[in-house]
Amino acid sequence: MSEQSRAPYRMTGTLEVELPPEEAFRLFTARGERDWVDGWDPRFPADTPDDTAPGTVFQTDVHGERTTWVVAERDAGRRISYARVTPDSRAGTVTVELRPSERGSLVTVTYVLTALSDDARPELESFAAGYPEFLRGWQEAIAARASG
Repeated sequence: MSEQSRAPYRMTGTLEVELPPEEAFRLFTARGERDWVDGWDPRFPADTPDDTAPGTVFQTDVHGERTTWVVAERDAGRRISYARVTPDSRAGTVTVELRPSERGSLVTVTYVLTALSDDARPELESFAAGYPEFLRGWQEAIAARASG
């Protein structure tokens, strides 16, 4: 792989959720995303009473890809960070930070991903280019859940 293709892609954006941070936080947990992400059904290889506890491992199969996630850190109601690996595709972190806003919460989502092969690079480039639309989709799905 060339040096450029090994550089991580860092994508950051913000969306607004009409819940205070301590309530909105759940929407960005393994189990909470079931409420608004089509096809999201995390599987836990070990008993997991608290899916936000650092070290918690879960797997998802979304868009034809299996991804393994590990909760890296958490500040309940404010921040959660995951390490994630999609074999032969990409690996990195996802961090969600919440802060109060007039309408509820401003949610900043940061993905830092690295392609694991030259073949995986075009898909990651496409994801990075469409990141603003990706987050708009999150905001719309969460808003639809709240009104539905």
